[in-house]
Amino acid sequence: MTWTSGQLRVYGPAESQSAVFGDVCPLLTSLLDGYNICVMAYGQTGSGKSYTMLGPHSDDGPVLPLDPQSDLGIIPRVAEELFRLISENPSRNPKVEVSIVEVYNNDIFDLLAKDSIAAVSGVKREVMTAKDGRTEVALLASEAVGSASKLMELVRGGLQLRAKHPTLVHADSSRSHLIITVTLTTAACSNSTADQACSATLPREQTEAGRAGRAGRSRRASQGASAPQPVPGNPAGCVEQVQARLQLVDLAGSECIGMSGATGSALRETACINRSLAALADVLGALSEHRDHVPYRNSRLTHLLQDCLGGDAKLLVILCISPSQRHLAQTLQGLGFGIRARQVQRGPARKRPPSSQTEGKRRPD
Repeated sequence: MTWTSGQLRVYGPAESQSAVFGDVCPLLTSLLDGYNICVMAYGQTGSGKSYTMLGPHSDDGPVLPLDPQSDLGIIPRVAEELFRLISENPSRNPKVEVSIVEVYNNDIFDLLAKDSIAAVSGVKREVMTAKDGRTEVALLASEAVGSASKLMELVRGGLQLRAKHPTLVHADSSRSHLIITVTLTTAACSNSTADQACSATLPREQTEAGRAGRAGRSRRASQGASAPQPVPGNPAGCVEQVQARLQLVDLAGSECIGMSGATGSALRETACINRSLAALADVLGALSEHRDHVPYRNSRLTHLLQDCLGGDAKLLVILCISPSQRHLAQTLQGLGFGIRARQVQRGPARKRPPSSQTEGKRRPD
């Protein structure tokens, strides 16, 4: 089931991956309009979070373009749809950058960092607060990508470093929270007059394609979170850069230690996972009750996700639950988390002022 902007939708076991992606697709239009977006999968170990976000496990990765009937998950579908939308109007000089981190045992590891000593894991990083108040990961590696296949190549490389450990509940259990951040930077035009003048300089077929793309996005967004604004046509009339972030979060699964059979280092992993998920539930509870203090810093996971949980992002939560009777306690816990998420009233999402995106200095938090 999914929650977005207080709306609930329940998917049965026969629903396709394409149907689930239908709730995500309108958010990509908002991303191109300058809004920050977060899509988060929550649930117990083995309930289908990674399947929903990534699709069936495969070392070869997805084959693009996707078959609409395939079992591939949200992340490869997002990659393909994002670059399809960008191709409809490339005149704003879009730039796409990707970073990938995992939160493992309450530490943040950069899975794209090029470090010779990081043979089987990422490089440890710290959360910082930027000058404009946003939370960032200090010295985080990011790579520019120009296609969906390149984006997924980076994702596959990051997944190979992600901490995993078999348990009695799941033979290939992820032991960390995975956060993939896609940053889209585009040129922002100063007014519609400049847009009209610039559109006249484009080839006729490209101008018509841009108009068709804008109309298509408007139709799709009328069913989604917000109506998109017209996309300017030429960087010649542009005076600033607009930057928006898309965060795709595959949370580690909550676990009952007695059922997972975890011992030794796996026991510590389970304890850290459960504590960070409890901290996430506490944050949502504080937000839903409008408390003066929201405990974002009780966990590095919630500190890192502060901007999308209580900030100005559009947030979609996907709750995965198990139909098995033996997992009833974990299922009820997951439903409780979903209720808290649905009760959060954050007001309408806002676009970031373009000038605030250009600050490069950070201060320790």
